[in-house]
Amino acid sequence: MSYQLNDKIKNLVPYEPIEGNYEIRLDANECPVSYDEAFLEIVHKSVNEVSFNRYPDPVCKDLRESFSSFYGINAENVTVGNGSDELIFLIESAFLKKGEKLLVAAPDFSMYEFYGSISENPSVSYYKNTELNIDIDRLIEAVNRENVGLVMFSNPCNPTGQGITKADAEKLLKSVNALVVLDEAYMDFWSEENSLIKDVEDYDNLIVFRTASKAMGSAALRLGFAVANKTISKAISAVKSPYNVNSISQKIGTELYKNKDFLKNRTKTIVSNTKTLYNELLRISESVSDFTVYPTKTNFVFVKTSFGKELWEYLKSKSIVIRYMGEYIRITTGTESEIKKLIRAIETYIIER
Repeated sequence: MSYQLNDKIKNLVPYEPIEGNYEIRLDANECPVSYDEAFLEIVHKSVNEVSFNRYPDPVCKDLRESFSSFYGINAENVTVGNGSDELIFLIESAFLKKGEKLLVAAPDFSMYEFYGSISENPSVSYYKNTELNIDIDRLIEAVNRENVGLVMFSNPCNPTGQGITKADAEKLLKSVNALVVLDEAYMDFWSEENSLIKDVEDYDNLIVFRTASKAMGSAALRLGFAVANKTISKAISAVKSPYNVNSISQKIGTELYKNKDFLKNRTKTIVSNTKTLYNELLRISESVSDFTVYPTKTNFVFVKTSFGKELWEYLKSKSIVIRYMGEYIRITTGTESEIKKLIRAIETYIIER
């Protein structure tokens, strides 16, 4: 007899990022600039303080306090993960019992449904309207009709760039019996007025995600945060691995969230550059019929076009990488100079095609 992979994994293929070196990377929704020299000195000092022979702090005490101070919340409501991906998988596998349904929105971040399939919980898809928005009443009806145990979606959404208001999120929470996870990875680019990160104690069915990978410009650290009431937070902490976040990421992350003014100002710059990117793409769409540009509340712009693959290939030939997604393309905001080069390249392609 020989061992055979089971059906849920035998046909899976590993994630394969775009290979090669490119002058401009606008494909992964990363921050366009890294740390400045002043903060790099703090990073080096932090790394030198790590006791490499010891396990990391299992509860990430200093990091939780720094993160919580940044957002003005209670550290007891925060659990830190090895990126939000760990938290997604952890919550789907632990908070759903066998056979309970997960509801995901479409289109949305694909890993929600993927991790649900690995934990063998059936998924229900709620399809957004033609403007790629969520109709909150239709969503509530779907959750209750399908007897869903867990609802998970990004707000604002990756990849559409759209978001629901705080009022709509509160209506959802009060109208369903399901646990609701709002992934606010991109909320820093929109408006804290639409966030529920400060309201978790008011709900017994809410978890809010945040990340250090986007506005915080620290994708390399792999830091994700789950914010919930004390009962849910205790449960998350109980089911996670004891030493899930390494000491280096904890040290650097702790110092990172102390730099509030720097982070807020850099975020404002990214938001301003996103407006420039959106307006430039919208200008192009006015003379190209097959090029629909969607409004955005994030650090990227979502575009619908039938020539997305050809444009993606052309831009790669010019050392510019964006995200190709079938009938859509997603373009991350870069620096001012990167945006100018991108727009010139797109305009040249349109003229030549």
